[in-house]
Amino acid sequence: QVQLLESGGGLVPPGGSLTLSCAASGIFFSIERMGWYRQVPGKQRELIAHFNGGLTIVYADAVKGRFTISRGNAKNTVNLQMNLLKPDDTAVYYCHGQFGTDHYWGQGTQVTVAL
Repeated sequence: QVQLLESGGGLVPPGGSLTLSCAASGIFFSIERMGWYRQVPGKQRELIAHFNGGLTIVYADAVKGRFTISRGNAKNTVNLQMNLLKPDDTAVYYCHGQFGTDHYWGQGTQVTVAL
């Protein structure tokens, strides 16, 4: 069993920055993919930034140039640096990981961009 623990959400004014972190714990032999999705009420969960095997990174068009995904000092962690935040970035952000053939999700962390 794998657990994904997110941290770093909160309230930030437009134009501000936040950093989200996700750490994987449990027993696993390999991390195939790891990254971030977000979801707003009434809409599907959407991919934001993701490591897709090795060093391949995918970003949603809506966040390119503003968000940066990176690996933490430990191989089982990923961070999401979010700059120039907009009200449209308000959502619950979920960490996702594929370990072998199994997929896991974090519990989600709320990011609210407002004055």
